[in-house]
Amino acid sequence: MKFCSQCGGAVSLLIPNGDNLPRHVCQCCGTIHYLNPKLVIGCVAEWEDRILLCRRSIAPRYGLWTLPAGFMENGESTSQGAVRETLEEACARVEILQLFSLVNVPHINQVHLFYRARLLDKAFSAGLETLETALFPEDSIPWQEIAFQSVALCLRAYFSDRGAGRFVFHEEDLRPSAA
Repeated sequence: MKFCSQCGGAVSLLIPNGDNLPRHVCQCCGTIHYLNPKLVIGCVAEWEDRILLCRRSIAPRYGLWTLPAGFMENGESTSQGAVRETLEEACARVEILQLFSLVNVPHINQVHLFYRARLLDKAFSAGLETLETALFPEDSIPWQEIAFQSVALCLRAYFSDRGAGRFVFHEEDLRPSAA
């Protein structure tokens, strides 16, 4: 960051009074700019014994499979973001069941949240950022073609919980080599 979004003045990286971390501070108006992690929100969308996956049509990880997910927007709750992203990525309507997985990815300043959700019907298709969508049973998940480690962790936890007959909340931390 070089310029203040409030007044356009130059910013400097320094520790403001009363803080303990370096922040971008405007040298003209004094505005402190906090740069915080981005939230990636998505769904494990269920239809009978299958899960909805999307094959990405954008970078990063073009052509690989993922859960319908994306960045949360201002003015929405996390569950609203999950519903919106599932509609945008897979043209699929879902009912949120429960928050299922949280994956901290601190080395890229992200937190990934995945909800369990129920597909309301089988009327889904590829959205603008998706090459194709498909329902996968557990034994057909394309594990070697999963785009993100956070998605693989979430799916493994989902299938483990489903096999155990109970779903619980999962939290993981990813290290740089695993992202």
